[in-house]
Amino acid sequence: MKRILIKNAKIVNEGIIKTGDVLVEDQFIAAIGCDLSEESVDEVIDAKGNYLLPGVIDDQVHFREPGLTHKGDIASESRAAAAGGTTSFIEQPNTVPNAVTQELLEQKYQRASKVAYVNYSFMMGGTNDNLEELLKTNKENVAGIKLFLGSSTGNMLVDDQNVLEKIFSSTDMLIAVHCEDESTIRKNMAAHLEEYGEDIPIEKHPIIRSEEACYLSSSKAVELAKKTGARLHVFHLSTAKELELFRNDIPLEEKKITAEVCVHHLWFSDADYKTKGTLIKWNPAVKTAKDRDGLWEGLLDDRIDVIATDHAPHTLEEKDNVYTKAPSGGPLVQHSLVAMFEAHHQGKIDVERIVEKMCHNPAKLFKVRKRGFIKEGYYADLVLVNPNDPWQVAKENILYKCGWSPFEGTQFKSKVTHTLVNGQVVYKEGQVVVENAGQRLLFDR
Repeated sequence: MKRILIKNAKIVNEGIIKTGDVLVEDQFIAAIGCDLSEESVDEVIDAKGNYLLPGVIDDQVHFREPGLTHKGDIASESRAAAAGGTTSFIEQPNTVPNAVTQELLEQKYQRASKVAYVNYSFMMGGTNDNLEELLKTNKENVAGIKLFLGSSTGNMLVDDQNVLEKIFSSTDMLIAVHCEDESTIRKNMAAHLEEYGEDIPIEKHPIIRSEEACYLSSSKAVELAKKTGARLHVFHLSTAKELELFRNDIPLEEKKITAEVCVHHLWFSDADYKTKGTLIKWNPAVKTAKDRDGLWEGLLDDRIDVIATDHAPHTLEEKDNVYTKAPSGGPLVQHSLVAMFEAHHQGKIDVERIVEKMCHNPAKLFKVRKRGFIKEGYYADLVLVNPNDPWQVAKENILYKCGWSPFEGTQFKSKVTHTLVNGQVVYKEGQVVVENAGQRLLFDR
């Protein structure tokens, strides 16, 4: 049994910051206290007064395996996640082939068991015709069901209202949705193609994938969840208007309808298209500064429950295309935590709230077993962050397989110094030092 002692840390947990030590034995947190003994300890990590957080749980990533591994794969992107302080991820089903059968879903789990640097779960994908397969999903070892209500890879657009109602009515699993109204988007796209041809200005992206498209779809999903009693989680809110659909007057544990915001929608606005171009082309689109401000307000008043990334790498060659050919998505998982610490330095959010929205709440929302908190008996998924060690994002320190970041050139004040996954130091002072430390996430449902 390996024993690691982390000393002199500012331990951030459940809204409190206290200075102390954490003893790790094998995979678990064995003790939390002050001046814990170094006797029989294999390794001592002096935190030097830096923050010790639970590992980040990112509830929405696209790691591109199988079928799209020229962009990223489970090994490369989970390695980048470890460097960024993310110790668990939930990956989406729109790989190639789409994970829309139990057999294809299990193949992803088997692959991750061999190569994942951090803990993993994979969503089961819904289509217009796979209800029988959806209902076979094991709620104890699969994070949930993912439905694309806007266009996606392959056959994953679920646009049959009868099918949607059947899915919502037939399962008690968490249903996560991408909400953009396809007919609205097609109408907007047709008008812009007529005006500009294929080379539509990137600034038109949030007009094509508009506030109306987002609100129309998310309001229908929320209405359907209320009608059927389904457990609904709405991914990547991008508009201030959508916030009226969500509540903050009950505890998260009692919510049947929850919401997520992504780092890029909290960071960028439509003013950034001028300099970033298609590098910040996401679906849903980055919208106005007013929308960004509204999302921050919703995050801080608890209408929005979690922060995630929607990490979705593409190659620079793919991104360097005219609007209609440049794919949507970008890599973020290595930089999400330090980006939120930057917001902390700007006075937008305190460290305790970062931990709540990136660690505690994803664990509560998905009912992740023994993760997301710094508690005795919980898995030792831990991250040390130095809040005052400036560094700049550059090609040479980007670990994504695609080799670029929308944050390239950005200087962050905070740095992840250590990441522990299941009691193993996976990342240490700029180096990934352990491979394949991840385990399959389990859920208390």
